[in-house]
Formats: sequence, C-alpha cells, structure tokens
Amino acid sequence: MFNKNKKEKKGFLEKLTGAVRIKEEKEEELEAVETPEESLLDTEEEGQLSVDVFQTPKEIVIKTMIAGVKPEDLDVSITRDMVTIRGHRESCETVNEGDFFHQELYWGSFSRTLVLPEEIDVDKAEATEKHGLLILKLPKIDKNRQSKVKIKTN
Repeated sequence: MFNKNKKEKKGFLEKLTGAVRIKEEKEEELEAVETPEESLLDTEEEGQLSVDVFQTPKEIVIKTMIAGVKPEDLDVSITRDMVTIRGHRESCETVNEGDFFHQELYWGSFSRTLVLPEEIDVDKAEATEKHGLLILKLPKIDKNRQSKVKIKTN
C-alpha cells in the first residue's frame, strides 16, 4: 500500500517533468527488479552552476566559479547557439554528516546548459580560468557582414 509519509526517490522523468507518480500494489512488487535502463535513468542529481552572462559589441561572455575543480574534471561543450559546462568537484576531507554545524558548499557533479541569445563563432571561442573563475569569451557571428564575390568567366 502507498504510504504518504514514506519519502520516495523521484525517477528521471519525474525530475524532468515534475510529474507525480501514482503507485499501485503490484507496481511496488515490480520495483524490486531493476533493469539496466532504469539504473541509467535513476542518476544522482547534479548541482547547477551560477553564471553571469553578458555581451559586448563583439562577443558574449560567460563567467562562473569553478573553484576546487581540476581541469581534467571539467568539460565545456559549445555549439553555435548553446554552451554546456559540466564538471565534478570532490571533497578531499571525510567528515561524518553529524559532525557538520553548517554545510553550504556543493560537492559532486554539476552542469549548466545555456541557450545563447545570438549565434557565435565556435572556432574562435576562448576559455580561461584564474583563481577559480572560468571565463568564456564567445565571439558573435556578424550577420550583417558583406563581401563582394568575383565572377569568373570561362
């Protein structure tokens, strides 16, 4: 029987869509058997990076704090209209949960995907990190740029 007081872990689609699961008794029996597809979808929640995004006349700039992340644990993927920053921050200390007085720092996997307001030139994008601040400089594509085409004759 479904117990409202029992806190249940939400599935991937429930997290994504905000849907509410209605359980039946037989469905609970089937939960004991987990298929490989279900274990892939039921992943640990990721933290979300805080970002500043602004523009200059020639580029879009994204800034985010990635302090404590090793470069090999960071992945930045860029398309003409989207940027995804993924990473993993590991705690180097092992502290028992009950020993904390206050805990705000995020440890574990994180990601952030941003849809860009304008198309950018992927090949000229730059990423720099200094003192834990990641700065992405993404040059805008100049859609108004014109060039003359020479006509060849045979």
